[in-house]
Amino acid sequence: MLPVAVADASPFSGRTLVIREDDRPDAETHLARSVDLLRAVAAGAIAEHRVVRLSTPVPTVAMSRRESRLPGFEAAQRFSRLRGFAPAIRPTGGRAVAYDPTCIVFDIVAREREGGLGQARFFRDVGDALTASLRGLGVDARVGDVPGEYCPGEFSINARGVVKLIGTSQRAVRGARLLSGMLPLGDVGHFVDVLTEVNAALELDWDPTTFGSLGAEVHGIARTVVEDVIVAALVSPVG
Repeated sequence: MLPVAVADASPFSGRTLVIREDDRPDAETHLARSVDLLRAVAAGAIAEHRVVRLSTPVPTVAMSRRESRLPGFEAAQRFSRLRGFAPAIRPTGGRAVAYDPTCIVFDIVAREREGGLGQARFFRDVGDALTASLRGLGVDARVGDVPGEYCPGEFSINARGVVKLIGTSQRAVRGARLLSGMLPLGDVGHFVDVLTEVNAALELDWDPTTFGSLGAEVHGIARTVVEDVIVAALVSPVG
């Protein structure tokens, strides 16, 4: 049995298992659950071809394995803790990202045959689906990086071409592929503060003004509505 506390797990469209977690484990456990799902799907331990997981995280600064080898990593960890964020190593690629319970963190795991989806197509398909869903909420959402954004990536989702809303990162094993992402819903000032110190310690450039949130683009949308929109987008973006 997977070590995942599930508040609501139900088959969607016969092929996707949707998991909504209602607990808030420590940062490392939260990230490890993504890998548990990836391995379970790859091994066929989950019948569905896809798993979508939504969770509410504790305050975390998730850094990559590559960043953990940089000279300033220990200082970055220290600054994170001083700001009230737990430093942790993310199982996917990318660069440092900060999030807390005001954010929606999501995973999508897809079973993959040899020579299947591929990294770029998975990024593109999920990015297009999420962008369309945000437009449905009234956001001028687009796929593409914003110069100077945190955790830069070609398939980031931005608003108005000015601020980053969602960053995504991947990990693959034989037989399955994981994509993880994060959407801030409210004020991001505390994220900007901690990432400014973390990126300075790691000697990585970024522009703090590019950190956006859904709440700054459209007002008054309930978290549950946003979660349902994300689930609907992720249920069928990949074959």
